[in-house]
Order: sequence, then C-alpha cells, then structure tokens
Amino acid sequence: MPAFPSDIAFTESVKAVQTQKGSRTQYARMEQGAGWQTKVTEELKVFLSELDMFYLGTASQSGQPYIQYRGGSPGFLKVLDERTLGFADFAGNQQFITLGNLAENSQAFLFLIDYVHRRRVKIWGTARIVEDDPELLVQLHEPTYPARVERAILFAVTAWDINCPQHIHPRLPQADVLKLVQQLQAENEQLKKEQARLHLKMKSGP
Repeated sequence: MPAFPSDIAFTESVKAVQTQKGSRTQYARMEQGAGWQTKVTEELKVFLSELDMFYLGTASQSGQPYIQYRGGSPGFLKVLDERTLGFADFAGNQQFITLGNLAENSQAFLFLIDYVHRRRVKIWGTARIVEDDPELLVQLHEPTYPARVERAILFAVTAWDINCPQHIHPRLPQADVLKLVQQLQAENEQLKKEQARLHLKMKSGP
C-alpha cells in the first residue's frame, strides 16, 4: 500500500532523481500537505463536462506504452461515481491495441487538456472493457455525436493531479474559430459598404 497517492507516479526511482535534481523537498511537502486527490471532486467534474477530447494511455504486459486520442461531444467522459469515470468506445480502425493492452494489463492513464484555458489534468488508475451492459451503453451514449458505440470503457481513479499551464499553447475549437471568422467577415463587409458609400459621396461632391 503506497504511503501517498502520488506514489503511483513518484516511484523510488523518480524520488531519487528528484533528490538528485533538487525538487524532492518541494514534493515531500506536497505529500505531507494536501497531496494528490483520490476522488472526483466538483472541480474535476466541471472540468470533465467541458472537454471534448482526451488521451488514453495503456501498456502491454511487457510494458510497451500506447497513447490513443479519444474525442466526442463535450462531457462525453462521464463521472459515474466519485471513483469511476466512463465513456463510450466508438467504432474505429479495428486495430484494438487499447483493448488488447487492457486484456493483459489494467493499468491506465488519462491525460486531459483544455487548450483554450491552458489547463491540464493527469489521472492514474485502472480501466476495463464492458461489452454486455446495454443500460451502461445507453448511459454513456451521446445522441448528438454521430458515431457508433461498440462498448464502454470504465476507468477506476487511483489518483489525479492538476498540472501547471506552462508551455501549453492556446488553441481554439473549430466552432469558436468559425464563429470569429464569420464575425470578421461580417465586419469586413460592413466596412466595404461604408467605404463605397463615402467614395460615392466624395465623387458626387457637396
């Protein structure tokens, strides 16, 4: 049993490097203080409700890591209870690397990033595939998202942490960019009309 929730990431090897590089004291204080969270808080719940993508990390039995992008409607990664997240697994390219990894190694990782507000959250835990629970699939299904649901993936939260915003490049969602472009186009058309009106007025004289 780990002494602190952050021990899931801060192994003895990691702590040795932190000591060597001078940051161990800082993280020791963190461990003794508030530390990392082990349950879904209201803050995390709100954060998840706004996200339309995340990265899911798994590894094979031999430890070979694999990262997969997951996308859907905002809030498609749902909070089922204070220790469980779930999402619908959509039809894809049928490589099934994530499914194969989870079949032999349940350890998993979620990397959540909000590019607009430069926020990121890291969640450690375990994941499992659920393919024979129609009620769960209905609960996780997003009717507004045009994709076929094949199964559910449930993620049991062990620990999570909020990362600093350093080095996150802000990016806007396509819908927001289109809205700004349309606004600029409308303003540009209005300026053209006003320019034409003033030009005509100057030609016609006083």
